[in-house]
Amino acid sequence: MTTRDGRRVVVVTGASGGIGRATARRFAARGDAVALLARGADGLEGAARDVREAGGAPLAIETDMADHDQVEAAAGRCESELGPIDVWVNVAFSSVFAPFTQVSPEEFRRATEVTYLGFVNGTRAALERMLPRNRGVVVQVGSALAYRGIPLQSVYCGAKHAIQGFNEALRCELLHDRSKVKVTMVQMPAVNTPQFDWVLSRLPGHPQPVPPIYQPEIPADAIVYAADHPRRREYWVGGSTAATLIANAVVPGVLDRYLAWKGYSSQQTSTVTRRLPPNLWRPADAPPNTDQGAHGSFDRRAKSRSVQVWASQHHATLAAALAAAAGVTALAWRAARR
Repeated sequence: MTTRDGRRVVVVTGASGGIGRATARRFAARGDAVALLARGADGLEGAARDVREAGGAPLAIETDMADHDQVEAAAGRCESELGPIDVWVNVAFSSVFAPFTQVSPEEFRRATEVTYLGFVNGTRAALERMLPRNRGVVVQVGSALAYRGIPLQSVYCGAKHAIQGFNEALRCELLHDRSKVKVTMVQMPAVNTPQFDWVLSRLPGHPQPVPPIYQPEIPADAIVYAADHPRRREYWVGGSTAATLIANAVVPGVLDRYLAWKGYSSQQTSTVTRRLPPNLWRPADAPPNTDQGAHGSFDRRAKSRSVQVWASQHHATLAAALAAAAGVTALAWRAARR
């Protein structure tokens, strides 16, 4: 499926900043038409400009992903103006950085509605259009925290765990129905995004991603790859994600104690003082001249490459190389024995 002018149609939620913004640029660089869904008007305008400059066709739609009616209307407008949706990428989220007892019921509900139900609303809108055509891909942007909860992020961890369970159940249903519509999930590491500048926080220090920190272009490349190769149930991005998920599967109790010891200090810094208005109830990038782009305040510390991502996308090549290396080693050992 393509647009009327031959472009593929991609929807990216949370597209005004961070991973969503970087992902929209990556799809646009391939010439895709990209529908940009987010709340922030100025951020959306910047994202649309990025898409246009990268070679894509943008359609910016102010949308609160927690509102099913708004999401449904945005999906309808996308298909009306661009054409049938090929790929839907759920990224949008909001959160609160604080101990659980310092998060109000209203704040917890709002963050969950945006982060978890926003994915449910987006997936529903996508499937209502993809299933009758029996084709299309939904990419859920997850996190290592979809498996491993950490202190000070009970809201976010709970929502990401919920998304993980929801996506697994949905995938089983699609497999049962032998549908050609695919869903896959991409589990993210700590990423340098504006989230840490505008998240509602009650921490004494400035919130920061748990190091190592990655630039958002690395997850963006992984999302595009997952959209092209959706048969795999999920992808891991970054060595820290792989290490966290493996450790949690093997020694979860040890990880509990390690995070109780280090989890508070590793998520705060005194070296960053820049703060933006919290975006839980209203977007921080709505007024003029508030567009934050894809990157946050940690450019100097963020990695721009990940060997693990390449390896996860080239299992066959890596296996062949390891087999060849093992064969050469065995021949050399035999020759030495002679």
